[in-house]
Parts: sequence; structure tokens; C-alpha cells
Amino acid sequence: MTKLIAGNWKMNGSLAANEVLLSALASGLPQAMSCEVAVCIPAPYFAQFQALALATPALALVALGSQDVSNQSAGAFTGEVSAAMLKDFGCRYAIVGHSERRQCHGETDALVAAKAQQALAVGITPIVCVGETLAEREAGQTTEVVKRQLAAVIHANGHCISEIVLAYEPVWAIGTGKTASPEEAQAVHAVLRAQLAAATEHAGRVKIIYGGSMNAANAATLLAQPDIDGGLIGGAALKAADFLSIVSAAS
Repeated sequence: MTKLIAGNWKMNGSLAANEVLLSALASGLPQAMSCEVAVCIPAPYFAQFQALALATPALALVALGSQDVSNQSAGAFTGEVSAAMLKDFGCRYAIVGHSERRQCHGETDALVAAKAQQALAVGITPIVCVGETLAEREAGQTTEVVKRQLAAVIHANGHCISEIVLAYEPVWAIGTGKTASPEEAQAVHAVLRAQLAAATEHAGRVKIIYGGSMNAANAATLLAQPDIDGGLIGGAALKAADFLSIVSAAS
């Protein structure tokens, strides 16, 4: 399976800083990449990315992604951004259910499932995030939590579930510098793979990527695991050299 390396810039960036970062990425990407690369950037910068991609052939190889999407298609929902709007800007991916959205904005499993449904309806691939907190891990609830989170998305999306990307992001390893060991991450990815296999005969084509502080130093060992199909990269995505190193490891 072709691996996916998706950078999540979170709420970072400026017109000037973005141009420097994206130019550095474009100049460092191999001409014949053997993995998929995406950057999920703040929505105000979609137009800037579009313009730079048109002017820079190498950057055109990088897919554009959103960090969120509304669970509504249109209407009186001030501040929301619909899947159709993302599609207008050429977004190929949309992150849904990131732990920061669940924690800071109170997003429920049902809401995350609805957001995935909206993305799929317009042909955008949702990157569905699941993961446990430190307290849940220490209580031995990791499997229960991630299976519950994924079950909601499977229930809402049925046969379309094979069209998602799934991201396992242990909450305790996001932005902390901590990371699950390759063996710990693989164990959870295997659980998720089995759950998908019970829901669809096409489970083998679903990418399950790891999103807990993957960086230039640990990417190769994580990506060598049989059920880790890429990475959702946070802090390292803001440093061109680090992100390119992870892309190289995935290639």
C-alpha cells in the first residue's frame, strides 16, 4: 500500500511563512515520489496554496487538506466551512475528529461521523482521528475507546467506510514529544484493521496512519510496522527538513 504523509499545520502560518515553507517543501520533494503527501493548512491560506501550486510543478504533487469540515452542507451556520466549499479549493482531504476538536470543542463521536459523511458526499477523503487519553490508556481502555470512536463512523457511513483514511493519534502523545512505541502503535492499528475488516471486504485498502508525535527520528521505525500506512504529522510539518525526512522514510 502506498503510504500517506499528511502534515497538520494546526493554527500556525502567515502568508510570508507559508511561502517559505511550501517553497522549501517543493524544492526538496523527490521528482518521483513513492508515497502520497498532503498538507492540511488553515482555511484562509487555501487560495495561497492554490496559486503556489499552479506556479510550482513540484508543489502540485502535494495534496491540499483541511483541518476540519462542517457537519452541515449549507445554511445559517455562522463560521462553519462546508465540504462543498473545501471542494471548490481542490481539497482532497479533511481531518475530522482530531483530539483537539474533541477536547476543546466538545465534538462527539456522532458529530465526527457526520463530518466524515459530509466529506465523503463531495468526494473528499476524511482523515478520521481516533485515540485514547493517558487516563484511558492507564485504565486499560485503549481498545474500547478507539473501537467505539471508529464504530460511530462505520455506522454512519456504511459501505463508504472503505473510502476513509483512519488516523490513530494517542492523545497523550500529541504535542508532548512522547510517542507510542512502534509495537504499541502497531497493536492498536491491528485492532482497527480487524474492526474495518468486519465492516467491509475492502478494509485492505484503508490507510491507517499514526498521529502521535511522529518525527524525523522515529518515522522509519514506526512506518516499518505492517499496519502503519503513514503519518499525520504535527510539529514536524512546520519544519521543511523534518517533514521531508519523514517523506523520505515513507518512500
